[in-house]
Amino acid sequence: MVALFFVFGALFGSFLNVVAIRYNTGKGLHGRSRCASCGKGLLWFELVPIISFFALRGRCFTCKSALSIQYPLVEGATALIFCGVYLVSSGALEILFSLVLFSLLIVIAVYDIRHAIIPDGLVYAFSGLAFIQMWVSPSSLSFLVPSSTNMLAGVVVALPFFLLWLLSSGRWIGLGDAKLSLGTGWFLGMSGGGSALILAFWIGAFVSVALLAYESIRHAQRRRGRTPALNSEHKRFTMKSEVPFAPFIILGILLVYFFDINVIELAMFS
Repeated sequence: MVALFFVFGALFGSFLNVVAIRYNTGKGLHGRSRCASCGKGLLWFELVPIISFFALRGRCFTCKSALSIQYPLVEGATALIFCGVYLVSSGALEILFSLVLFSLLIVIAVYDIRHAIIPDGLVYAFSGLAFIQMWVSPSSLSFLVPSSTNMLAGVVVALPFFLLWLLSSGRWIGLGDAKLSLGTGWFLGMSGGGSALILAFWIGAFVSVALLAYESIRHAQRRRGRTPALNSEHKRFTMKSEVPFAPFIILGILLVYFFDINVIELAMFS
């Protein structure tokens, strides 16, 4: 079954790539994918998830132009997430809810990386479904009455984000990130949602510092003439550079969901 979920995840990841790329472009989800360089429709052997990219060495079969690494990364990540959901979930309904929720999160992450914005339609769908799953038993179709703590989890977890957005007029954090944190609290609960967001800040800080260090090293090497000068299209990463935060939130969600990391409990009892 694990192998089946891996294959299904890779296939569905290919579809999620299409959704993320075509969302808000006016293009439908039907129709064969095309090479971004030559515009020719990809052939069947170019569309096998993960395998085609590496078999063709990451290039279009027709024009030989490089293809985005996004394709195998999303397909592979989706396959692994689907396998993980199958292994940790306790019932068919929980598997279904989790697969849909993580599929939405994958599209949100890819879209935010590409466009530095989180579409309302996707984040509302995620938050709404996360709220609904609190009311459903994971092992049957029976309804549950969630505790008041779980009901308030989304609001409590999202409140600091909304305050940061309000106080900074959107300079420190985007409203989309605040909306995403609402669904995170409902999906993972109070401590789980809080832990995911704390992890997101830690991961984001680490990545930002690493990028700043990399740019500093590259700048020093250029001054010594060890590396060629950058072209005008290259954008240096600086303290003022905008960093998409949704991928870090989603990484935090993955760590809490699959590894049960509870940062809040560790802080309280350390």
